[in-house]
Amino acid sequence: MRKLLAVALCLVVTTGCGAKVERPEDAKSAAVTLTNCGREVTYEKVPERVVTNDVGITEIMLALGLEDRMAGFAMPDDKGDLGDVPWKDGYDKVRWLSKDQLTKENVLDARADLVFAGWNYGFREEGGFTPDALAKLGIPSYILTESCRNSRTKTSRGIMPPLDALYADLTNLGRLFGVEKRAAALITDFKKRIADVRAKAPKGADRPTVFLYDSGRDQPFTSGRYAAPEQIITESGGVNVMHDVADSWTTVGWESVVERNPDVIVVCDYGEVSAEEKKKFLLSHPPLRDVSAVKNRRIFTLDYVDLVESPRNPSAIARFGAYLRTVAGKR
Repeated sequence: MRKLLAVALCLVVTTGCGAKVERPEDAKSAAVTLTNCGREVTYEKVPERVVTNDVGITEIMLALGLEDRMAGFAMPDDKGDLGDVPWKDGYDKVRWLSKDQLTKENVLDARADLVFAGWNYGFREEGGFTPDALAKLGIPSYILTESCRNSRTKTSRGIMPPLDALYADLTNLGRLFGVEKRAAALITDFKKRIADVRAKAPKGADRPTVFLYDSGRDQPFTSGRYAAPEQIITESGGVNVMHDVADSWTTVGWESVVERNPDVIVVCDYGEVSAEEKKKFLLSHPPLRDVSAVKNRRIFTLDYVDLVESPRNPSAIARFGAYLRTVAGKR
């Protein structure tokens, strides 16, 4: 299945599969000003040694064909198989800096001239790895839009619908690196593929309700309306039971899951606890015994990279949409 998906994606992604691609423009002296997380940020030149944190962020660069502009990436090796992705050639060309996360030390060692990361996707107050701290070292940053902090609390994230965040980042990076046509082609293709799923999706009261389970036993870690699962669920034909939570990835109580009684649970596959172990826990967790998804064993697995902002979001919508269509007919 992964191989078929990779082949299909190769047909629409203009890099990583041996296709002839538009080349980035040579570095220019003219500055580029972008709006990132609601602020105007000026980059004095086109970056040539970008470092990225985490798989979704890295694959945004690779999908744009910008591996030649990368000095490395940080990514735990529990984020799924990279062998069958359309951007395998890009991964092969870029140095794996760390199997943990970016630090000032490995960024300086890579002689980075741009750090592309996100809040909780590399950027963190603990340890002082922040855009402001990097700026003091003379290193510009670009913040993943899904992770932008908002004014609701000091740590709440999300300022726009998740797919809009993906399109914003593709558009911004397309401008910064002079690959606007490639970015626009990706966005056009992604929108078409998602529209095709939406056209076949269940409507109205037939839409199954869905809970996203990332991890956690005492309290589940899940997605509010500003993380990628919100629109993956919605565009697939479901309803995120945590839509009212004005945050991206966050913790809730099991009582709220029971009260909302989801028809389907999506398990995020990553980390030391396997998807199968997570499924067994959900099926045996006493508070959930009367929840529709558990009673009917409707638990669907998606990879971590499917569920964070990444170029894999459209394929996740297609796969989950096909599943939800089968559920809608059996509720």
